[in-house]
Amino acid sequence: MTVEQHDVIDIVAMEPGGSVLLVISDHLPWDEVNQHLWQLQEKLNRYVAFVESKELYEKFPDAVGRPIVIRIVLTDAVPEAAQWFFGKVRASVQEAGFGFEIEHRPLPLH
Repeated sequence: MTVEQHDVIDIVAMEPGGSVLLVISDHLPWDEVNQHLWQLQEKLNRYVAFVESKELYEKFPDAVGRPIVIRIVLTDAVPEAAQWFFGKVRASVQEAGFGFEIEHRPLPLH
């Protein structure tokens, strides 16, 4: 599952006694910034709809009543040209009542 699969929720994880993490796995390089941002926007829209439609709670009843956090895990660092996007996303996601996190996890070199 990847950021390119817009209709798929990559990972749902429940922290013991804590938040529900909805994780987007983003392995794409930033060669085409606008295309990359479009992919992320489509995926994020699906994640928000997954919660707002109550589909999350139908599939994961233990998620009811827990705080929701959307986390994007990136293999490549976000370039300066894309920083604005994450600020807007953070504000929008938080306005919808969810937490938002970005994690940069570079792939190990072999």
